[in-house]
Amino acid sequence: MPDNHEGPPEFLTVDEATALLRVNRKTLYESIRLGQLPGVVRVGKALRIRRESIVTSPSGKGRDSALRSRR
Repeated sequence: MPDNHEGPPEFLTVDEATALLRVNRKTLYESIRLGQLPGVVRVGKALRIRRESIVTSPSGKGRDSALRSRR
């Protein structure tokens, strides 16, 4: 049976999300823990991040606001 899935996956692994966001794993996990990253789903023990929540940004908010620092 051929794979009919076209385009990028709807959900990303932590490693895929860190590569897309250009941050390290620790930064991503901390943002998830603090509730700063929308679209996070737990599948068993694994985390998946909705691609749309990373690549699209609401007006007035960019990627940096999703992973804002606590300086």
